[in-house]
This record gives sequence, C-alpha cells and structure tokens, in this order.
Amino acid sequence: MPKSPFPSATDIPTFALYGEQQRAENAELVHIELIETRSRVHQWHIAPHTHAGLFQVLFLFGGEVRANVSGALWECGAPVAITIHPSVAHGFDFSPEAHGYVLTVDQNVVFSAAESRANLFSSLFVAPLAIDLAGQPEMLAKLDQLLQHLIAEAAWPEIGHTLMLEWLARSALLLLVRAHAERRFSDQSGRGEFELFSRFRDEVERRFKEQWQLAQYADALRVTPTRLNRLCLKLAGKSAFDLTQDRLMLEACRKLTYLPASIASIAYELGFQDPAYFSRLFKKRMGLSPKEFRRT
Repeated sequence: MPKSPFPSATDIPTFALYGEQQRAENAELVHIELIETRSRVHQWHIAPHTHAGLFQVLFLFGGEVRANVSGALWECGAPVAITIHPSVAHGFDFSPEAHGYVLTVDQNVVFSAAESRANLFSSLFVAPLAIDLAGQPEMLAKLDQLLQHLIAEAAWPEIGHTLMLEWLARSALLLLVRAHAERRFSDQSGRGEFELFSRFRDEVERRFKEQWQLAQYADALRVTPTRLNRLCLKLAGKSAFDLTQDRLMLEACRKLTYLPASIASIAYELGFQDPAYFSRLFKKRMGLSPKEFRRT
C-alpha cells in the first residue's frame, strides 16, 4: 500500500463522491459501490478529502486499509467498518486484494431516521470509528447480505426504489450500531466472559428443542452451572434457565403464528411429552394460553 502525507486543511478538496465535484440534481440520497470500483482506478489510493453533507461508511470485508483520518493513521485489517461524518477529512490506501463496500448517505437519511428515536445513529458518527467486526460472524453475514441487496437495488431500480434504498441503508446502519454496542459491551465486560456468553447462546440455539438442563449446558461449555448462571445474570439480567425458556417460548410463538399445525403437534415438535404441560407453561410465561395467543 502506498504512503502519502496528510495535506494541510486548505489543500483538502471537498467532493460529492470521490473525484466528483458536484452531485447530480437527481442524485439518490443513498449511494453504494464496491471498494474496488473506484479504488482500482486510482491505484488503490484515495487521497484525503471531505464530503459536504454526506456520511460515509467503509465496510472492509477482505484485505487491509491504511486510513488517514484527520491526520491520524489507522492500520486496519478485515473485517472492519470505518465511519466518517461530513466534516472529517479522510483518505485510504488499500491493499490490492481489498474488497467490500462504500456506503454513502445524505445527512437527511441519517437525521430523519432519528426524529422518532433521538440520536439513533449518533454512536456511529459523533466521532470517526473503526469498528472491529471479527468475532461477530452472524452480524457480518447479515451486513454483507444487506449491502448486496443495496448493490442490486441501486443497479436495477424498481417500484419504490428510493424508499427501498433508504430502508436498506438504515437497516445496515442500525446493524452497525448493534455491532458497535456489542463490541463495547465485550470490552467493558471482559472478552472472555463475552465469548463464553456467546457460546452459551449458540448452544441454546442448537439445543433448546431438546430442552437441555442447566447442567448439560454447563458441561458442554466446561464450566460449573453456578458460574454459567452468574454470567447470564451479569450480562443479560436473567438466569440461564430463563434464557433457555425465552428461546423455547419464542419458537412456540412463531409456530403458533405461522403454522396451521395443532397445538399438540407443536408441543411434540418442541420436545414436550405432554401437550397439556406445554399449554400450562406457555400460559405461565406468556400470559395467554396457546389457543388464546393464536386468536390475538
């Protein structure tokens, strides 16, 4: 990756998109492109610049980038998301194998989404961030899928094109808010505890239909039941048992809502030997019987 000094403030150009002095009159409020689309043309070097009224997120899913952010040098490897607000001068030097997306959104997309929920995206854009996405494979997959949908929508406009672009962009930004919150939570709680809790959630996802007991989860994770329970109380505010029951009831609600199967069939599918016990437990935890829930 080539190196270049950061220019003085008076020498930093302001672009719409990099290399473009003005936005087209009918320009979309959301723009997305592959990293390599523009960077390859410029020999993988994007000189320092700003964007008037535009927020930008670089999603690096492969390769490396050296980012100049207001004169600070960030060395980042994939997967990472770098957030930039309009007044921040920034430039990038990519490795030739770098790939990912550059999402650019008009300030109206960011601020109008926050009208009903104050400061919805503030954690992303108050200051520039490099959000490490390693260790969050599910979040990474969801982001990648959303950004692919954005690319496709931008390429082939259909009915509701503008609204779809804005919804997809906001969804991607909101997922990034969650990823950033999880990363901060991990840093505050201790990486080891966070990783153990994540492994527990993965086990619950795999085993909840088998109705494993707390001791079985603890054995699978090689910790004591007491430690696992304390960890869940600390990080989720609920006991390990309550978390497993929450997942079981969530699945029950989904099946009662979307499947025409009988309540007894759903009970058996969720690992209950006695449909009557399933109905009692469902009412205890959800406040309604399965039959009443279906009517709502």
